Amino acid sequence: HPEFYELTQRRVSLTDLNEIWFLRSINYRQRIFDLIKRIIDVVVAIVGLVLFVIVFPIVALLIKATSRGSILFIQSRVGQFDQQFKVYKFRTMALGEGNTWTAEKDLRITSIGKILRKLRIDELPQFINIFLGNMSLVGPRPEQVHIVEQLNAQIPYYNERHMVKPGLTGWSQLHVYANSVEGSKLKLQYDLYYIKHRSLWFDLEIILRTVFHILTLQGQ
Repeated sequence: HPEFYELTQRRVSLTDLNEIWFLRSINYRQRIFDLIKRIIDVVVAIVGLVLFVIVFPIVALLIKATSRGSILFIQSRVGQFDQQFKVYKFRTMALGEGNTWTAEKDLRITSIGKILRKLRIDELPQFINIFLGNMSLVGPRPEQVHIVEQLNAQIPYYNERHMVKPGLTGWSQLHVYANSVEGSKLKLQYDLYYIKHRSLWFDLEIILRTVFHILTLQGQ
């Protein structure tokens, strides 16, 4: 049963989705929640930007000392309402990485890049995106433009994940590292569950779980 599956798995079943499900289940506009969430985003982004400025000289030196190329990695991503924006990250891959999915143990990731990813330091520049309003602290992961086009063509209702702001962390990011169409289908299940149940308490749970993942060096 769809409700039992959602309750026990904390993700939605894609086979049961239709237009009526979205109309009945999801309230995309939650004005008070969105306002409070934006205030929290700005406050956290200011703190994150201070940390970014502090670590920048050290991280920049390490990146430059271990590989050729720019310090920051800038790439177009798809955000809320399909609006494209430039996402900022510390560069963790060798030159010539191109626009493609990153494998879990990608050989293009540099030695210092592995450390930056494990500690999530490579994500610090994204506080710029959060401050500008392109992203939120919590939400679905923003994907590359050509990957979104590919997934829209292959996964029904994939574009619904763009009805909210993408996030630095999120419910799906805690469960799946998607680098394929099948992985993206599973990720969509978690994204839609988050969108359906989003609240300040759910955001807090996701943030605390993310901190735990960072402290225990889980994920990439």
